[in-house]
Amino acid sequence: MSDPLRASSVGSESPAPASGRALVVVVGGGVAGLVTARELARGGARVLLLEASGRLGGEVGRHTVAGIDLDSGAESFATRGGTVAAYLADLGLGDDIVLPDGRGAWVHQADGEAFPLPRTGLLGIPGDLADPDVLRVIGADGAAIAARLDAQPAEVGADEIAVGPFIRARMGDAVLDRLVTPIVGGVHSRHPDDLLVDRVSPGLRRALLREGSLTAAVLSLRALAPAGSAVAGLRGGNARLVDALVADLARLGVETRLDAPVSALDASSVTVGGERLVADAVVLAVGEGAGRALAGRASSAAGLITLVTLVVREPALDGGPRGTGVLVAPGALDVRAKALTHATVKWPWLAERTGGRHVLRLSYDSPVVERSTPDAELRAVAIADAGVLLGVALDPDRVDGWARVAWDAPLTTPATGAEEARVGSVTPLDGVRRVGGAVAGRGLASVIAQSRATAAAVLSDGVGHLAAPSD
Repeated sequence: MSDPLRASSVGSESPAPASGRALVVVVGGGVAGLVTARELARGGARVLLLEASGRLGGEVGRHTVAGIDLDSGAESFATRGGTVAAYLADLGLGDDIVLPDGRGAWVHQADGEAFPLPRTGLLGIPGDLADPDVLRVIGADGAAIAARLDAQPAEVGADEIAVGPFIRARMGDAVLDRLVTPIVGGVHSRHPDDLLVDRVSPGLRRALLREGSLTAAVLSLRALAPAGSAVAGLRGGNARLVDALVADLARLGVETRLDAPVSALDASSVTVGGERLVADAVVLAVGEGAGRALAGRASSAAGLITLVTLVVREPALDGGPRGTGVLVAPGALDVRAKALTHATVKWPWLAERTGGRHVLRLSYDSPVVERSTPDAELRAVAIADAGVLLGVALDPDRVDGWARVAWDAPLTTPATGAEEARVGSVTPLDGVRRVGGAVAGRGLASVIAQSRATAAAVLSDGVGHLAAPSD
């Protein structure tokens, strides 16, 4: 069998042969790259997938901690729109979709108090300002201010495109700082000022204009959502999604190369290992920093997201004292973590496999934790933080195992308009289509939907000349 690549020396302009199936090179082997490659191959294209590291899956993967196989990255997905569930079903995993425990999460405030998150909200935005759970978090004064602001005409604040200014205009600082920021920051790893309303909650601004108030808009969107949890997971862990995708790529004949960093690319070629490979189309499935580097543009230094996993023997945690986990409001001085997931409470299937031990996942942003932070220091910090957030002092000698995993955080370019909505903060490369969280937004639902749409667009172009995305 001939090599599917058409190689030429760097700088040559050898045209692609006219006969045979078109070749598409996908650069990046995270979930976006895997989904894009699968859809292209199913559509009849030849596909070469290049991944710079030694593994596929990106931020979705697994590791073994204290003898337990666990997700090393994303362990749930948004259920909105049914996007992920439908895709998992197509991969034969539909019967293994599971919902989290219904106890819900808590929020740890800057003053050290902790409260259950209200159940009537959307991204922390209350649907009922008189709900006792809302009053516990924002106080009577905060609720009164929010009610007064939300009684304004619906047009007030509706033109605010970023989450932070939108919530300030409609409900004030207490709702933003004590409810919305912990949830949005925990999900998207960015401050609400740096995120678009239409990206994190499509339709919310339209619902405000339609319903006349933000509380009514939240309730209307919740009523339209399918019954059940806002998130779901996979029995056995989200890493099974990557397993299924990799297996399907092999079945479809996609060539995959690991440890193959790309040093340059354009709409019709990539350079890897000093070799320029000519293709009919190129799709870029890498993060913001890597995308800017390949475009030859300076990039802001990316921050770091660090996940610490602890496996703990502690009977005092058996009852799930803080539900499925805790989100941390900005300004907290008694902990350094931004969130904690009590995974063995959140996922009953996991509790069945741990022999009575508890799995805790804590996330940290830089500069609180950097790659240079020593393991011993980070372990001690995580154990102390877990104790504070769960209200149970943890004995370090009862920690059976721990692990750290780190990723580059999204660049924190403020959300400033339509260009941010179209391409995030990535500088476009003419003719190279882009997929992944850098352009779709974080979360499997957004990434899968955008990757499938991009693959369909490439195929509809006849996998020929690709125009740059329009302004």
